[in-house]
Amino acid sequence: MGKGINYEEDMAIDNTALDVEWLSQASLMMKYVRLSAEAKRVMDNQKEAVDIIKAQLDKEIRTSPELYGILKITEMTVYNAILENPRFLEANQDYTNARYECDMAQGAVRAIEQRKTALENLVRLYGSSYFAGPSIPRNLNKEWEKSERQKQANRHVSISPLKKQEEEVEEEPEEEMVATPTRRRRN
Repeated sequence: MGKGINYEEDMAIDNTALDVEWLSQASLMMKYVRLSAEAKRVMDNQKEAVDIIKAQLDKEIRTSPELYGILKITEMTVYNAILENPRFLEANQDYTNARYECDMAQGAVRAIEQRKTALENLVRLYGSSYFAGPSIPRNLNKEWEKSERQKQANRHVSISPLKKQEEEVEEEPEEEMVATPTRRRRN
């Protein structure tokens, strides 16, 4: 997304240091709000560049239609000539990329908001002695890692074919996980 941004690390919550996590939450939110605002600014600038190029091309085409292979000037022929022009195509692609970055940055802000909610809920669980331990000890870190592995496996479902191919080269195969329900005995 941006330089100095480690989304995976920033989203992680250390459930053994909730106080430290809470202390960093506000600055983390500000970091991603700034990133989102910058991405929006870049996107707006790219949109303006597309509009300027469209206007320039419109003027050039109407002034010298023969340079663009146009015999008769109509709104549709001018419009089509603009859409086919390499300058327009490049500027439009830059705008599309900037819009994607902006959407991702806004999504990151929403995720940081969800992180805040998760922290609130973890504090409530801690306050209600949820982490005091059941009669059979449970390793929350292992369960979290198991959940994260499942998320990683599910992540490949909606990834574009090119991105998926790149990630498959980078990742090692994961072992299959089977969830089994457990029951507590009452004494």
